Amino acid sequence: MFGLVGWLLYWLLTLFILVMIGRMIVDWAVTFQARGDWVWKVRRVTHGVTEPVLAPVRKVLPPVRFGGFGLDLAFTLVFIAALILRSVVA
Repeated sequence: MFGLVGWLLYWLLTLFILVMIGRMIVDWAVTFQARGDWVWKVRRVTHGVTEPVLAPVRKVLPPVRFGGFGLDLAFTLVFIAALILRSVVA
């Protein structure tokens, strides 16, 4: 529908979604005390890519706390928005 721009946007959103999934997995690994330098390197990369998008949303929609557990609603909202945008562009 959008030609080259749509194709490029579709793949950029797909890569962003994959990086967000990677961030989620690495954050869980850190929570469960995973060992190794690779965890911290991957975490640095995934946070570096996703944090510029998540930080402004997190200012408006802060994490919800359940005792010692926090649910990042900004992550959920951005993830769903990226999925919706990708389906619109497709």
